[in-house]
Amino acid sequence: MIVAIGEKVPPFSLLNQEDELISSEGLIGKKYILFFYPKDDSPGCTKEACSVRDNYKALTAKGYEIFGVSPDKSKKHKKFIEKYEFQYDLLADTEKEMINAFGLWGPKKFMGREIQGVYRTSVIVDEKGIVTCIISKVVTKSHGTQLLEAIEDLES
Repeated sequence: MIVAIGEKVPPFSLLNQEDELISSEGLIGKKYILFFYPKDDSPGCTKEACSVRDNYKALTAKGYEIFGVSPDKSKKHKKFIEKYEFQYDLLADTEKEMINAFGLWGPKKFMGREIQGVYRTSVIVDEKGIVTCIISKVVTKSHGTQLLEAIEDLES
């Protein structure tokens, strides 16, 4: 079951690229964006993460912290961040606990085949830990702009 707008985020606690614990509990009082993606350094995921990077200043100026979430290990996240100079944390959900809690793992088509994988989705969360927006049709090359537009819609 995919998380829904108006619901509290499922509790999570994951390590970032520096092996520091980031948790839903620790983020209470802050607005944040979680963008779930399949794999570090793959073509689509790189475009998406770079688009978020390119819009980082505008997104954080709106008061949001940003976290990417994938099944990759923190060590791989660290290399991905260094290679593309990301200013935000990537969370290592190696056991897919958070991905499953958000309902973002399952069958999908990839290169004509059906595989199990992460549903590329972004979730915007308010200071109380409530989901305010879900973007399930992510446009990888312009996802940072997509996020900004969604936040502007929330503000209006």
